[in-house]
Amino acid sequence: MDFEAWEPFYEEIRKDFGFSQAEDETVAAELDQRLRGVRIGDAELRTLLRGKEVTVAGNGPNVGAEIKGSRGVLVTADEATSVALEHGLLPAILVTDLDGNVSDQVKANEEGTIAVIHGHGDNGPAVHEWASRFSGRTVATTQARPTGGLRNFGGFTDGDRAVCLADHFGAARIHLVGFDFENPNEKDRDRRTKQRKLDWAYILLGSLERDDLDL
Repeated sequence: MDFEAWEPFYEEIRKDFGFSQAEDETVAAELDQRLRGVRIGDAELRTLLRGKEVTVAGNGPNVGAEIKGSRGVLVTADEATSVALEHGLLPAILVTDLDGNVSDQVKANEEGTIAVIHGHGDNGPAVHEWASRFSGRTVATTQARPTGGLRNFGGFTDGDRAVCLADHFGAARIHLVGFDFENPNEKDRDRRTKQRKLDWAYILLGSLERDDLDL
């Protein structure tokens, strides 16, 4: 999803949640400055994903059981990275806003996983703590207009951003595992807000108009 297609969704999401565009831009710019590792461009992501069968693992309660059946290129969203490692799977790409067990994400990045790391107005402290610890291949993303070394492939939550990434770079088929749009994770303290985020994730994935997403 190009930014021009994403921007109308971003404006509606900001209104829904009361997000500050200025804060999104500030944290994302800081991420761009602090993120270490070897920053890669679109060409490497396109080579990895274009025409490929891709499995995107989300953070739903069934991800542990479902990730074992992943096929093709494995892309994990946030905590699904830890689940993959527990099952002896090293993701090709992880997508995170530095939530969950970030130590596992740093470890996977060291071992070869491309880390697509997101900066937004609410995760400034995590950017401060973790961005400089990644030493492998990295990409910095924003939900606002991309500037500098930042990228924006569309998407709101880690899971749907991972799917948007695969779609943007031309994945032939995308399989979803560990996605649950109706039951927020038990760890989420504000379950009502999390449910609204899941609702938006569902809307955004539907907008991709792919017939291979089992929503």
